[in-house]
Amino acid sequence: MSTFLTADPHFFHEGIIKLCGRPFANAHEMNDAMRAAWNGVVKASDDVIVVGDFAHRAGDPKALRALFDSLAGRKHLVIGNHDVPALLPWASTHEALHTSIDNVAVTLCHYAWRVWPRQRRGAVMLYGHNHGRLPGNRQSCDIGVDVLGWAPVRMSRIKQHLATLLPLADPEADLDGGLTP
Repeated sequence: MSTFLTADPHFFHEGIIKLCGRPFANAHEMNDAMRAAWNGVVKASDDVIVVGDFAHRAGDPKALRALFDSLAGRKHLVIGNHDVPALLPWASTHEALHTSIDNVAVTLCHYAWRVWPRQRRGAVMLYGHNHGRLPGNRQSCDIGVDVLGWAPVRMSRIKQHLATLLPLADPEADLDGGLTP
């Protein structure tokens, strides 16, 4: 069993294609490509945490449910601004989630936080919502499909991405003489 993460797929959202410059002709093509990418890496025994905006105004609840059911893995939702959690049988739902994934302390929220629990002890903050327009740093980044690709990713891939970013500037680093981690 592995844990995968993703954010902002916006299944069924025709307008996101132009808004984010996604390389699809329409929402149907986008849905099919993201479903194939998802199922190409995720197994039924895996967990997938969607950090918000799974779908956007899907006109047909049956089509939304069919797409959801066609995606491999146990699906967990960190609620985004376009999500209606009650529409789908999520394994769990959260406004924000503090957890450990592959021995990394993680805070997950659809919206980026400037500070988060255990930040000064190496915890990372992973978010979505901004579709790559909000720069991250070595401890905090957008993990959405517009940044990391159409398929959910493992923590090892996120760590590789974080390593390419600038260091986190810590304005409190010298306030207590380094006594508070």
